[in-house]
Amino acid sequence: MSRIYRSLPPAGTALGIAFSGGLDTRTAVAWLSRKGLEVHCYTADLGQPDEKSPEDIPPVALAHGAKKARLVDCREALAREGIIAIQCGAFHLATAGRKYFNTTPLGRAVTTTAIVRAMREDGVHVFGDGSTHKGNDIQRFYRYGVLVDPELKIYKPWLDAEFVSAFGGRTEMARYLESIEMPYPMGTEKAYSTDANALGATHEAKDLEYLDKGMNIVSPIMGAAFWRPEVEIAEEEVTIEFAQGVPVALNGERPGSLFGALALANTIGGRHGLGMSDQIENRVIGAKSRGIYEAPGMALLHIAYERLLSATHNEDTTDLYVTLGRRLGRLLYEGKWYDPEAMMLKESLARWVATPISGTVRLVLRRGDDYTILDTRAERSAYAPEKLSMEKTEAAFTPDDRIGALEIQSLAVADNRSMLLHYAERLGKLPGPAQAALGDVLGDDGETPPKLA
Repeated sequence: MSRIYRSLPPAGTALGIAFSGGLDTRTAVAWLSRKGLEVHCYTADLGQPDEKSPEDIPPVALAHGAKKARLVDCREALAREGIIAIQCGAFHLATAGRKYFNTTPLGRAVTTTAIVRAMREDGVHVFGDGSTHKGNDIQRFYRYGVLVDPELKIYKPWLDAEFVSAFGGRTEMARYLESIEMPYPMGTEKAYSTDANALGATHEAKDLEYLDKGMNIVSPIMGAAFWRPEVEIAEEEVTIEFAQGVPVALNGERPGSLFGALALANTIGGRHGLGMSDQIENRVIGAKSRGIYEAPGMALLHIAYERLLSATHNEDTTDLYVTLGRRLGRLLYEGKWYDPEAMMLKESLARWVATPISGTVRLVLRRGDDYTILDTRAERSAYAPEKLSMEKTEAAFTPDDRIGALEIQSLAVADNRSMLLHYAERLGKLPGPAQAALGDVLGDDGETPPKLA
């Protein structure tokens, strides 16, 4: 039997809706309740920067026909998962070094698990949200919801042909709410849509679907528009302290909670427009999309964390952090943050990489991602100037030691040369740069010339 309703569930069915308070969810609640469903609304408090008072949202749901509505506090859980993502380097998208910090995927993981747990407490086992069939969220909400409640069934208004036919766009939704005397203040239509939580903001769709529209059409909600010359941004020195992979103080201030540390990092990084990026990405369905992202606090903490990481861990550990973290980031993007393979990666990275990372980083922030690191003090630093100083010091090894190490390598180099000659003699023309490289290495030394055109 299918878990997903293709049309309205039977009248009287208790239906849980993730309610944001916007036009879409207001319309859905009003329409569904008037179709005879018992609508329960759940609003996640994610410390979202575009909402001054999340506690004002549930009463809106009740006014539009919901039987019950409640606010679910997700702030500390969201900050916790964001810090874990930093500890593990769970970020797979980057353009020229500017990372997308997976803020929306993290928000969906926290939101869905919290809301579906609340639904179970209320005896509600049918879940709906505002995601459409073209995006990533439909998969994320589905996977996390079923993971929490194995009895869960799904009804999504935007997958119901009757609902989509009735409400083809924002104009039709606004007219419907006006017809039931619940008018929605449309205001000025933005050139893009925004989804935000305390980790970051995502701007996409409409004008941003076209690659000739840049970041400069966005009005940031978490920080300064650093590309606008009229925006004054002063240089600022910042000190960040980590203890066992967790940020515990910024500029000497100790917030006492993960959410407090994140909020303070957002304030500091936001003053400079830190952590904004423009990314083309592959959605879970394979097609590409584009988004403009803000994440000032995540970016600031990430800079300090990776600086301490590079001072603390050896190259092989750092390599695993990068490669496994990238894999974990894709799992997160696909809605698999709590799946066994993701849990295995998180456990190994958070335990073996993050826990030794303690210390402070001092840096100066300017505009956007323009910053300079001034000082690094890692408690378990593997870096020591005397180990490789260019000055005459009491070194850990001597020139004779180095000569011996080089002489030993001649064994492997000779074996490699023999193998290259084999390739050149037997394979003839080789594609691409290998052909020219073999000619450079082997072609003029008096031995059998490689058969290269």
